[in-house]
Amino acid sequence: MIQHFRSLVDMLRYRALNQGDCRAYTFLADDDRESATLTYGQLDCHARAIAANLSDRGAQPGDRLLLLYPPGLDFVRAFFGALYAGMIAVSIYPPHRSQLARAMPRLTAILANADARAVVCTAEVAALSGWMAAHAPALGDIPWIVTERLEDDAAVMWKEPDVGPSTLAFLQYTSGSIATPRGVMVTHGNLLHNLAAINEVEENDAESVSVSWLPVIHDMGLIEGVLEPAYAGYPAYLMSPAAFLQRPIRWLRAITKYRATNSGGPNFAYDLCARRVCEEQRGTLDLSSWRVAYNGAEPIRSGTLTAFFNTFCGCGFRWKSFYPVYGLAESTLVVSSGRRSYQPVILDADASALSRGRLEEASQNEPCRRVSLVSSGPPTSSTKVLIVNPETCRRCAPKEIGEIWLSSPSVTKGYWRCKQETSQIFDARLADDGSGPYLRTGDLGALMDGELFVTGRLKDLLIVRGFKYYPQDLELTIEQQHPAIRPGCAAVFALEAHDGDQVVVAAELDPRHLNINRLNPNPPEFPASSLPVHQNSPAISDLIDAIRRAVVEIHGVQLHTVALLKLGTLPKTSSGKIRRRACAQALSGGQLAEIVRWVQPDARPTDSAPRLLRTEI
Repeated sequence: MIQHFRSLVDMLRYRALNQGDCRAYTFLADDDRESATLTYGQLDCHARAIAANLSDRGAQPGDRLLLLYPPGLDFVRAFFGALYAGMIAVSIYPPHRSQLARAMPRLTAILANADARAVVCTAEVAALSGWMAAHAPALGDIPWIVTERLEDDAAVMWKEPDVGPSTLAFLQYTSGSIATPRGVMVTHGNLLHNLAAINEVEENDAESVSVSWLPVIHDMGLIEGVLEPAYAGYPAYLMSPAAFLQRPIRWLRAITKYRATNSGGPNFAYDLCARRVCEEQRGTLDLSSWRVAYNGAEPIRSGTLTAFFNTFCGCGFRWKSFYPVYGLAESTLVVSSGRRSYQPVILDADASALSRGRLEEASQNEPCRRVSLVSSGPPTSSTKVLIVNPETCRRCAPKEIGEIWLSSPSVTKGYWRCKQETSQIFDARLADDGSGPYLRTGDLGALMDGELFVTGRLKDLLIVRGFKYYPQDLELTIEQQHPAIRPGCAAVFALEAHDGDQVVVAAELDPRHLNINRLNPNPPEFPASSLPVHQNSPAISDLIDAIRRAVVEIHGVQLHTVALLKLGTLPKTSSGKIRRRACAQALSGGQLAEIVRWVQPDARPTDSAPRLLRTEI
């Protein structure tokens, strides 16, 4: 039964009082065994003890608390401990030594912006504090608290803070796909409204069970995987993202074992399962309990939905279980979603109309280029969605693609210590009638028959000879040309030039599909015809030709540059989104780990052949 809560503190206290002995969270180790469990009563006790210890060390309500935890239930304890102290949680995974160059700049930027009062972590992470402080000196200036060493006896000393709907609960730092990470200010009221909206569309009940491998430092993993189960009072099973990525079958086995009803992830997760779960493994699965298979956070591909369904329908998975969703941190999480009595809406769109900025169904009687788009569902209740011309700030005509603006109690307070950006993005008003404020999402889309179709990011939009193209559509085409192009690892962007924008693709190569011998450590420029060709694998020149030809034939776009990259080097955010602007900057600066770069023959300076920049894959 859902009560009216004033805060997440109120929510957990209610669960502890009424379901104290019920299992709330279980963490699954990489070998699928249950490594740790928490009841609501135990979690409440731990949270009170952590909060009392924080207060005893001088922490004040409103202070920022940095949570440095690997996947596990220690994070859940600390997160609620921060809320029980009235503090503002700031969560980030502790950096690994092998990922220092990628992880420390983000951690340093977040630490500087949040101005954290203290760090809470595990003993294992605390052992690395000196090493991390050497790279981020600010970490050495604040106290580190190992929460697993705190005694629960302190729980009796806890004093409930003055926490209400307008109190900040945590800062959700954006992924940084188009800018430096910014701390979205999420209040208890924002969370409770969004949790209620999720509960409504999912129709959670006494049979609901959640399984999640999603990172808890991001909004989907935290809100859908951790907080929604506590809001509605059903059990949650958590596992590390690495456990899923290493062996996708673990996710589906957990759903089978625990009869999970709610589970999901970005589109790539479904694609990964469809490609890597073999027939023998499928024989051990029963996915008939799965009724909310949410899919969001990146473009939803109709081909992925079809492939997953065809692969797992024999395991009991139902097509109507798919929940396509759209959301963003600035609106807490969910904006639009599928429903229980809903099936994914797929639109066969006219590609030429899309290039003119319109969403139109392709004609069944006339030949035309087509793009398959998946609806992200209708907006949730009490969420108002508008489609607005981003330049004129006027409403778009029906079927016209524009920027998605929205108004909802889930819309957050803005960005922490970024007043100018907060004003620009969270206080938008229509030029027609001055109504507002609205949140400018930066995403492009259109409404059709009440369904929200998201077509891309405003700042990533390509404009070629006056026509508009969405990079994710070109990227999908490129990925489909050969298994050597890693799924989800192709970026299309534009570089400015004196004669107009140049369309560029940078894509990672999977060495398992290209058997290329080591070449001369000081290679010359290789003409296309002399690149090494191996049996059962294409020459690089053939692969580049296939990419160029497909993009021209399917989208009518002439590529200026094709850069093929070393495995794992395409710039991405911490949540796995492609950083297209960072790709463009790195390519321009010669900072991408390139294997080969092809440049259009008539480009200046002349470079008609692929240029070999690395000696091996």
